[in-house]
Amino acid sequence: MTVTDGTMEISKETLRAWKEGSVEAFEEVVRTAMKRAYAVAVGILGNAEDAYDLSQEAFMAAHRAKATFDLERPFFPWFYRILRNRCLNFLRKKAGRREVSIDVLIEKPGRSESPEKGVMRKERAEALWKAIQDLTPEHREIVILRSFQELSYREIAETLGISEGTVMSRLYYARRSLYGKLKDICDDLYIEGDDAP
Repeated sequence: MTVTDGTMEISKETLRAWKEGSVEAFEEVVRTAMKRAYAVAVGILGNAEDAYDLSQEAFMAAHRAKATFDLERPFFPWFYRILRNRCLNFLRKKAGRREVSIDVLIEKPGRSESPEKGVMRKERAEALWKAIQDLTPEHREIVILRSFQELSYREIAETLGISEGTVMSRLYYARRSLYGKLKDICDDLYIEGDDAP
């Protein structure tokens, strides 16, 4: 049996072996979840180097707390709470740095993309990234989880320990804020509309 967490799949057997102390199973968990964990950490922190370090720290903290992981639940929401706490604690201690490659969070260009479209795509992505970083931490987190990690409202609610109504409310206000910041730059940007949970 495989536990599916969006783009991440970890077999229940691997998770069980990890809980029982298998180093190989832990390495498999890290390999499977690292890319997603890193992208989420970048979204919260806005700094690629810090995101890498804190992702690593979060995996080690998860490993130490493996006895508390319930095999009947998805791995990523449980792990995300550990990662999120690390990132937020870090931000409280050390504010300010916001340098990051936007390539982590945007689509790569197609083969047939013209240089003009490439420049335009990059400008829009940079504007979007700056606008996301200007959101409150709560709103930024919701946008990252919904739009970049593609979690459902229910998954976000479970991950953050809040109601689906709170998820929808935060997402609504985050999108409105983004739209206000970006409407002059990106006339056709679709932010305010709602999608199915």
